[in-house]
Parts: sequence; C-alpha cells; structure tokens
Amino acid sequence: MSKLKQSSESFSGLTIANWLATFSAGRAKASDLVAYYLKRIKELNPRLNVYLEVFETESLTAAKEIDARYARGESPRALEGVPLAIKDNILFEGHLSSAGSKMLENYQATYSATVVETLRAAGAIILGRTNMDEFAMGSSTENSAFGPTRNPLAEDRAPGGSSGGSAAAVAADLALFALGSDTGGSIRQPAAFCGIVGLKPTYGRVSRYGLIALASSFDQIGLLTRDVEDARTVFNVVSGVDGNDSTTIDNDVTQTERRLVLGVPPVSLLKGCDEVVLENFDQDLKRLKTLGYKLEEIALPSWRYSLAAYYVIMPAEASSNLARYDGLRYGLCENGENLRDDYHLTRAAGFGREVRRRVMIGTYVLSAGYYDAYYGRAMVLKNRLANEFATAFSKVDAIVIPTTPTPAFRLGERVADPVQMYLSDIFTASANLTGLPAIALPSIGHAAELPTSLQIIAPAGQEELLFELGQKHGNL
Repeated sequence: MSKLKQSSESFSGLTIANWLATFSAGRAKASDLVAYYLKRIKELNPRLNVYLEVFETESLTAAKEIDARYARGESPRALEGVPLAIKDNILFEGHLSSAGSKMLENYQATYSATVVETLRAAGAIILGRTNMDEFAMGSSTENSAFGPTRNPLAEDRAPGGSSGGSAAAVAADLALFALGSDTGGSIRQPAAFCGIVGLKPTYGRVSRYGLIALASSFDQIGLLTRDVEDARTVFNVVSGVDGNDSTTIDNDVTQTERRLVLGVPPVSLLKGCDEVVLENFDQDLKRLKTLGYKLEEIALPSWRYSLAAYYVIMPAEASSNLARYDGLRYGLCENGENLRDDYHLTRAAGFGREVRRRVMIGTYVLSAGYYDAYYGRAMVLKNRLANEFATAFSKVDAIVIPTTPTPAFRLGERVADPVQMYLSDIFTASANLTGLPAIALPSIGHAAELPTSLQIIAPAGQEELLFELGQKHGNL
C-alpha cells in the first residue's frame, strides 16, 4: 500500500485508507488535500482533458468546513475529506450534467443522484465532473462532444470509455477516487487501460437514481480507485436500498462457502487477444495458483455470443431512453419551419454520430417484423447465459478472464471502425447481461509497457469475494 509522504503539501500516491488515518491523527487538513488536487488539475487538465468542469470554490469551502468540524472535536465520518470526481452523467444539484453531449450542454441538474448525496453525507468532497463518451456510448472517450481525454500513462493512447475521464482522473492523481457508470464494461475497460481498479457492482446493489440512462437494465454506477481496499471502503458506503430506485437490493447477502476453485474460460474464447494480454493473464493465473486456488476450465457456450446480444439489447433500450431528447421538453432546441423540422434539427445538432448510429440500430431491432428476429432472440440468449453462469458457480467460487483483449489503443485508431471499437467489450458485456458483479485489477505481468488487466466475475451479491481475491492477488 502506498505511503503518505511526510510533507502535508504533497499527497502523491495517497489512498483513502492513508488519508483517513492521516486526517484522524491531525497530521494534515482536508483543505490541504483539496488544494493539492486543484493544483494538479490546473497543471494537467489542459493537456489531458479529464475534467469538463472543476468546482474549485465549492470544494475548498467544503474542505474548510470539514477542517472546522475536526477542530470542534467531531468524529470523522466514513469518507471525511476524501476528494472525488464524478462522471458527467451523474447528477449533482445546481451543477451542469451534460452526459458528454451537446444535447445537454447547458442542462443544470435539479436534484442530486443518491450516490452523490450519500457520499457528501459521509464527508466526501466533489472536485468536478469528468469527461465521457456521449451518453456513455463508446470505449475510448473520443465520442465526447467536448473532445477526447488522453490516457495519462501514454498520452497518444485512449483512456478507455465511456468512463475514461473518471479513470484518467484517478490514474493521473487528479482525484482520490471517481464514480463511473458501467453498461457493458465502461468502468472495467478504462480501469484496465489506465492501470487502476474498476468495480461494477451487482445490478441493484448501488442506486441508479440520478444517473442519466443509457440502457436501464444494464446501467450500474460503480467505482474507480487506486487499490482494492479503497473500492471496498467506498462500496460499503454507497451500496444499499434506495426508495427512489425500485431495482435496488439490500446488503444482507449470505456469503457462500469458499471452495478455493476458480473458473477459467476455454482457450478458444481467448482467441484474438494480444499476445501481451495472454502472457500477463498466464502470470495472473500462476499467482492465483500460488495463493492456493485450483483452476478449472468451465463451459459457457453462450459467452461467445454475449457481445452480439448486448449490441442488440443495449441500442434498443438506448433508442427508448433517448426519445425524450426531442427539442420540446428540455435540453437543446433548434427551431425549424414546423414541429417535424424542430425535431430533426435538434437531434442532428445535439447528437453525435455514435449516438445516432445506436439509436437507429435500436429502433430497427424493435421495429415490426424484426423484433422477434433480433431483440427476441437476444433476450433468449441473455437468459441462457444467466443459467450457464449459475451452473458454473455451482462448481467454482468465481470466474477469471482478461478484462480487455488488448492494451490501450491509440487515439483515432478505431474511430472509423465501430465494430473494432465494440470488440473492446467482448469480455465485459456478459457481466452486464447477467447483472453479476465484476472487478478489473492491474495484471501482475510486465509483458508490455502499457498495463493489462485481470477481470474477476463473482455470483450476484458477492462483492466481498471480489475484494478478498483482489487483495490477495495484489499483495502476495
């Protein structure tokens, strides 16, 4: 675990656990920590384009109030003085929330997401909102209406997406942790590209109230952190039932007996992966063996079709969710000669190419004559995949697989080839289709200069198993 430097003026390599211990002991002030991040943001953000907006005055004011609480002798809360970044599709009352789109460029949130309220009540401080692919549609943060974000580990590379801004904020030391959203891998894939930890919780463990929807049955707010313990700490704060979100579930989950057996996909499923990904994955498996885990090949016949099913169901839900952006109710409005012109002009000006592409695909697969052939069959496969995972988990504790088939690709490399871009989600989409929890961890191998990542998928509600495995994997 990283150690806090002696001087309170430098917090490089800080973790949440480090900070809470330091603050509680009175060795540093929250205002010092916020000032450190604000200074780094001013230095690096013009180059990396991580933050779309920084709440400088507000975050400093919040930090000084926390310092005053401490001076009065009040007990520190769970995340006292911890600065974070939030993805631009998570609402924060009184602040802009554009979802990376011109359509909502001037939209000011009228309420806060439940996770935002919960974190602030726990003492966390929001530094600003981060860049993202428009309406969370993308795997590189190049689809943002406000320009791409650069990977801080290699600035000619993509940071992943759609939560690329949040991942880059943590990797570049511009926030202590960040919130993202994961619809098909949008937390885990950028975590992999940026060499950090990314957690997608079980569907329903964290409230989606206040998240601008892409595909409501897949969307899940999750975390991007520097290490596994930080992910556990924040998850324990934000998870639980929310009366504003009927899909949420409580945290009273029975922990299953550990078999010390991990499922590994057949070699055929890894066909097409970069050699460096396979080399590092092999090193990860060897590490798990040294920890006492038995590796067992599992049969998930439908997994190879999961990405195809995802890219039928997700656009279908997106076309429905984005129908509200019509130039009449809120958001951008372009006036034409008649109502039809208003609608077309607004959407042409407000939506980028990738959003228009997915809306058209979604409308097509839901149309009369094609619903059964595409959407209906994709839903059948989704249910079949869930059954196959249930069967696998009757034999193994969790499933391990690479998070992405390649390290971070270059900016511009896949913009003209959407199919290649979509393939970034080939190992992550299945967890969204089934609602299962999954975590992305930096691989221990060093077969390439750029990081690769190990993904662990657990049974529903078993986030604690992910944390246990993740900590053991990284701390041998």
